[in-house]
Amino acid sequence: MTDSTSSNGEDKDPDIELFVKAGSDGESIGNCPFSQRLFMILWLKGVVFNVTTVDLKRKPADLHNLAPGTHPPFLTFNGEVKTDINKIEEFLEEVLAPPKYPKLAAKQRDSNTAGNDIFAKFSAYIKNTKPEANAGLEKVLAKALWKLDNYLNTPLPDEIDADSAEDEKASNRKFLDGDDLTLADCNLLPKLHIVKIVAKKYRNYEIPTEMTGVWRYLQNAYTRDEFTNTCAADKEIELAYMDVAKRLSK
Repeated sequence: MTDSTSSNGEDKDPDIELFVKAGSDGESIGNCPFSQRLFMILWLKGVVFNVTTVDLKRKPADLHNLAPGTHPPFLTFNGEVKTDINKIEEFLEEVLAPPKYPKLAAKQRDSNTAGNDIFAKFSAYIKNTKPEANAGLEKVLAKALWKLDNYLNTPLPDEIDADSAEDEKASNRKFLDGDDLTLADCNLLPKLHIVKIVAKKYRNYEIPTEMTGVWRYLQNAYTRDEFTNTCAADKEIELAYMDVAKRLSK
């Protein structure tokens, strides 16, 4: 690890540059939940960093030399290139630590796995071309969303009053692990947002309003700059799935 303490004893931020997928114009933020995941983590850490959007159609030679064979996202940390997303997350949580930077790990282990099957179920649903399979795949996706909804509406241990004789009411927390965004949210929210946008556009499927936990979760995310300012525009997300979302052939 490179020491980021200057000679006069004052801490200075490490030199961090994040490279994310560019949108269709080659400059704006493109559709990539993994890029947004790292973007959100760095924003939440409160560290100073630079972001470069990479146009995959015209990847500059200097970037090709920096991380040959690697697609965004990747980052440089004090000049060292890091490309494995999960390892980057672990590394940032370790080196950007309290007291200067907040800890972002979820307290509850289940928060890390809540909703982790939704994106795979969505991918199967959106890539399907057989009309007779559509209803079944939609049902499987809805089941995964209901499971997440149940987790979001079930009180966490620290929401339960052990001294109260009353039955616990449903949770009204903002995010997976409480009222603060954690690493678990940085992973799930970008994917969940894509599911919402793409399923509506190409399958006319809307997340049911009865899923009060899921909708509360999304609406709370939309009030946070850490999410909205790191997210691709809806049109970019729709465009990215234009060829992926197979038409249901008759």
